[in-house]
Amino acid sequence: MGSTIIESGSDTALAAVDLHKSYGGGRGRPPVKALDGLGFTAATGSVFALLGPNGAGKSTTVKILATLSRADSGTATVAGIDVQRHPERVRRAIGFVAQRPVTDPMDTGRENLVLAGRLQGMGARDAKARAGELLDRFALTDAARRLVRGYSGGMARKLDVAMGLMHRPQVLFLDEPTTGLDPQARAEMWAEIERMARDERMTILLTTHYLEEADKLAARLAIVDHGRIVAGGSPEELKNELHGDSVVIELDTAAARPAAAVTETVVRAQEALARLGTLRDIVMDDDVLRARADNGARALPHVLAALETAGVGVVSAAVARPSLDDVYLRHTGHTFASAQAGQAVAERAGDLAEVAR
Repeated sequence: MGSTIIESGSDTALAAVDLHKSYGGGRGRPPVKALDGLGFTAATGSVFALLGPNGAGKSTTVKILATLSRADSGTATVAGIDVQRHPERVRRAIGFVAQRPVTDPMDTGRENLVLAGRLQGMGARDAKARAGELLDRFALTDAARRLVRGYSGGMARKLDVAMGLMHRPQVLFLDEPTTGLDPQARAEMWAEIERMARDERMTILLTTHYLEEADKLAARLAIVDHGRIVAGGSPEELKNELHGDSVVIELDTAAARPAAAVTETVVRAQEALARLGTLRDIVMDDDVLRARADNGARALPHVLAALETAGVGVVSAAVARPSLDDVYLRHTGHTFASAQAGQAVAERAGDLAEVAR
């Protein structure tokens, strides 16, 4: 559904249609395709999440919508404003919280906020008053006079979000807002995001690679894979499309070395379960077998018996209701964790290649 618009209501705050974007190329190397026909809509006053591993195209999408980058083709509107025709109007309508801090570590928290307000055209008195509101709201009043370089990670991230809110934007972009935060700071950020959407009717576009975060916060979400949207809807709608239960079995491959023996063990397991006919959508992720069953609790004893007959040991087995990881697996053919790991390997390889050049 790469160029398909996801309907999120008649009152649309964000719309992206068939966005394409490539980077690099030259010196014998092909360009990297960051977006490949991506499209979605998001309703006013909702939290809409772009969920995908690092490198999927989420940040590129946000940069285009925030007028920080231009699409090679396709169109996008924010608060009804065309991002290419009227970028200056879009900038006045949005708040943008990037992955990396934008605060000046050598200024105080209050000074950073006041400066952000002045840059957005606020008068000195209004900027100071608004800064005081936000410092109180994010429980930063006691640290307002301290240099930001002395803030904890959670405090610094709260200040980043507060800066994006100084001019009371209609739409707030949060690009991986909780990366690196401890569980308590993450929970506090989640509560604030929910409050903004609920009480202020603010539209929030959230990019994240945390499945739990998207599940908890998003009214609707789009799963992004290699620059395309492969699935979209509310978290519950997406999970309910997967009828039955998820079955996860970790095979015992400890004694199966070298790699050829491990492969043989995996093949025997797959063949045994294919003959059984109880499971569907069987996917192997290293030595972990993932599949679906109409009734996981009833199917599991037969599955374990079939594996034992095939001479395949089992370390653990679990049955659960569908999760967003199962949704991701169904639409991409690989788990979210393996996609993250694969992207990390690709990034390291790219860094090494750049050094070698």
